[in-house]
Amino acid sequence: MEPQSPPSDTPHTPAAPPFRLRPAEPRDVAAIVGLIAELAAFEELTHLMRATPETLAPHLFGPRPVAEAVVAEVDGADGPGVVAFALFFTNFSTFLAQPGLYLEDLYVQPAHRGSGIGRALLSHLGALAVERGCGRFEWSVLDWNENAIRFYERMGATVMPDWRICRVTGPALAAFAAR
Repeated sequence: MEPQSPPSDTPHTPAAPPFRLRPAEPRDVAAIVGLIAELAAFEELTHLMRATPETLAPHLFGPRPVAEAVVAEVDGADGPGVVAFALFFTNFSTFLAQPGLYLEDLYVQPAHRGSGIGRALLSHLGALAVERGCGRFEWSVLDWNENAIRFYERMGATVMPDWRICRVTGPALAAFAAR
């Protein structure tokens, strides 16, 4: 029988993740717009992409912000770089009579997928929803994105089969409003 090492007095601390999450700051807007463009390309929706740093910044950091964002950054040769984001806002459930947190978009650059960033962003927002007294944390997923669907289900989300998104935008929105 081999001798065993005595127990260590130093508690085991897990290694720090290779990324940091933090609330987005005005200096991140250009990087977030770049990631939104990557997301639009991934979803083959670049024809709908209108976001620019100038159009996004007031909605995140202006006098009446309507959305928030969290970014993930990693250290690179040129210093820290933003490689992922989650953009979200508060909605409301009349059935629960409580606010909710709605995740509009979450994107992790392909080179950083599998490193835990997506899971950390979702967990962070879930904790934020609980902290803010939200009754729900919701988001949508494209029906063809099977990898994302499986990932969300593994995290504990329920993909709602009976609900469909209704949308009115652009000239149709102007016509809708004029009725």
